[in-house]
Amino acid sequence: MSVTTSSSVSGGRVDATAGPGGPQSDMPTQSDMPGPARTARFDVGAAWQLNPKVALRPEPFGALLYHFGTRKLSFLKNLTVVGIVQSLADHPSADAALDAAGIEAAERPLYLQALRALADSGMIARRPDA
Repeated sequence: MSVTTSSSVSGGRVDATAGPGGPQSDMPTQSDMPGPARTARFDVGAAWQLNPKVALRPEPFGALLYHFGTRKLSFLKNLTVVGIVQSLADHPSADAALDAAGIEAAERPLYLQALRALADSGMIARRPDA
């Protein structure tokens, strides 16, 4: 599974599953992010949604995510992750979205890592109503 992000500033691409600070990482750190994104740590028990400032465009390889606030472009190269991201708003928690997608316990760490990278980059955000 791979969730790749790229930065509009440097033009570099980084595999989000490698985590922040990886060898080729140009992903902003939490302190580089503006406002609420800086304080929103990923909590699998919390309610999440696609950030309202983000557009998701399905593609044959997965999807493109574009953040209109930061101008970051992310590539989701796993159709299951795309489905989970699209369904986050329909579930009371990210954990429930993973359950609904049929993600088994052995696979969860990979999907949690992908969701954590999306939360850290501001592509997904906590739902304000939850």
